[in-house]
Amino acid sequence: MFPIDSNETKKLLSHMYNDVSKELFGFGTTLLKVTVERNVITFQAKHRRAPRSVALEGEVPTLKQEVDFHMSLLYKKKLRQKLDEQTDWEIEAVLRDYDAATQLAFTNVVLKEQ
Repeated sequence: MFPIDSNETKKLLSHMYNDVSKELFGFGTTLLKVTVERNVITFQAKHRRAPRSVALEGEVPTLKQEVDFHMSLLYKKKLRQKLDEQTDWEIEAVLRDYDAATQLAFTNVVLKEQ
């Protein structure tokens, strides 16, 4: 069963996404848009720049890039866990792309076709 494209569904998804952000970074997003189209949920988010990221970027840019990569993987894992716990949707994949320069992230949750 696919989620219904309603304000309530989008609010629930927004809370889940921001909860993961707060858990991993200590704060939520500054901008978040959720769209639901059949079996794909898309999160468009602008994240806040963490002070430690700024410090790493100036001192060891390659380490910051590696940390960003692993934090993105962890974000996908935590979001999937939260969706599994709070919904009955069968998730096929969670895809995420994060651009450190702009702090923008696009996350797609693909649900299994029935």
